[in-house]
Amino acid sequence: GRTGRSMKKMAQALGQKGYVPVIVDYHSRKHSIEYLADEVLHEVLESFPRGPRSRIHFVTHSMGGIIVRYYLKHHRLEELGRVVMLSPPNQGSELVDLLRDSPVYKILHGPAGQQLGTADQFLKSLGPVHFELGVIAGQKTGDPVAGRIIPGPNDGKVGVERTKVPGMKDFLVVPYSHTFIMRQKAVIDQVAHFLRHGVFLREPQ
Repeated sequence: GRTGRSMKKMAQALGQKGYVPVIVDYHSRKHSIEYLADEVLHEVLESFPRGPRSRIHFVTHSMGGIIVRYYLKHHRLEELGRVVMLSPPNQGSELVDLLRDSPVYKILHGPAGQQLGTADQFLKSLGPVHFELGVIAGQKTGDPVAGRIIPGPNDGKVGVERTKVPGMKDFLVVPYSHTFIMRQKAVIDQVAHFLRHGVFLREPQ
């Protein structure tokens, strides 16, 4: 459970680039991912005004990416544009494997947080993506203890390799932590570039 306030800087920046941002708040401490997708996200999308040339893009952080994957697997969205996921646990997280039975973890992350282990059938059932997806992974742990628990480069919550999902169109690794990746100007610029062009911006070789 973090609130949508963490995406405020991202939303403001995209608004300045001509998009009409809507931040979706959801309560993972109370509900499953299925409920958050079928009820909360669906209700927000149904309230959107539609035009003949409307396009709906998604920019997600962490669990938000899994909610969108579930939604798009089970609902047809005619106006779907592009999707950028920041630090998504697409293949789960070893941190969840270790902490999921902890009372503190259960309080902080709720039913949805229980669905993000590395062996969870729920994540496996989502399958490959069939939409234009760019994934940005962080590799600054910010938490030395968690960083040692998760194999390989990671952002302190999710391993870089576990952010990947079959079918994604582009993938980028940045030197930021899970908690603050969405507030970095370099990341915001990459998100905007993918939404417009369908690829991330690469440095000239």
